[in-house]
Amino acid sequence: MRRPTELAPIGTNNTPARVNLRPEDAQALLDSFLAGRSPHTLAAYRGDLADFARWLGEPDPQTATARFLSAAPGEAHKLALDYRNALTEAGLAPSTVNRRLAALRSLVTLGNTLGLVTWRLATKGVRTESYRDTRGPGVDPIRSALDALAAEGTPKALRNRAAVRLMFDLALRRGSVVSLDLEHLDLDAGTVSVALKGRGTERRVKTLPAPTLDALREWVAARGTEPGPLFVNFDRAGQGETRRLTGRSLHRITEALGLGHPHGLRHTAVTRAVTRSQEAGIPLHQVLDYSDHSSLAVLQKYLDNVTDAGGRIADLVADLGNLARATA
Repeated sequence: MRRPTELAPIGTNNTPARVNLRPEDAQALLDSFLAGRSPHTLAAYRGDLADFARWLGEPDPQTATARFLSAAPGEAHKLALDYRNALTEAGLAPSTVNRRLAALRSLVTLGNTLGLVTWRLATKGVRTESYRDTRGPGVDPIRSALDALAAEGTPKALRNRAAVRLMFDLALRRGSVVSLDLEHLDLDAGTVSVALKGRGTERRVKTLPAPTLDALREWVAARGTEPGPLFVNFDRAGQGETRRLTGRSLHRITEALGLGHPHGLRHTAVTRAVTRSQEAGIPLHQVLDYSDHSSLAVLQKYLDNVTDAGGRIADLVADLGNLARATA
């Protein structure tokens, strides 16, 4: 990844003066910035800030924050622009680039609110088109993977089957799955309390379908009833949080099962939900309660991809034989 460029000192005639942010003030700012975040958001922001520190060549986020906020506004914006370009050149997904820039913008905004700096970061993210491909791996590969895991029956296979069922049956994001603790699961009531994306510490109780509940019961029987992470990593020694299965590990699991990225399971689940709800006469807006999307427009894109109206119209346009007959 391309490193940040060195800039000459910036004049102060028309720009706010530099500040000399102390390390302890930078740490206090970081603590305030991360406080109250959901486990998934907390892990993501910590990773983003650590990545920025590595790119700056600083040993930790505290030092990187002190350096970044001590810069003059023009220099800080140039650093952020260089960082954005380096992330893009490294081939990161636009959503990842934009999330890391959003973390920096939010950090600077909080620093401005607290009076540590007199400016705000205006560097924009990169353009992205979400949900262009909503197909995912499809139902048949998921069914085959679940059957294979059930037949294997080892503790690791039982864990993977339970995680896949949650991602597909409930359309859960991988961050929601790996953030689950045993206490969030109520096998007697048949429910799970799930952290939602962008909702802070808010959790939503979801009813578990019978196949999902059965898979979780078998996994918990193999896992044991020790409090802590619901899904643990067998390849890592330790206790408590050090045993929690990570989102990256979950990605490796779905890749090994031939299912691609974990989010593809959610895509397949939501596509199936949209299709089946239309067949059952259930209004599209009611699917939002299942998918936890914030906008009906997103579900409409799933529906458009299912019906493929554009493809059907293209067939009509391409039928030159019919066109010739009609105009003869």
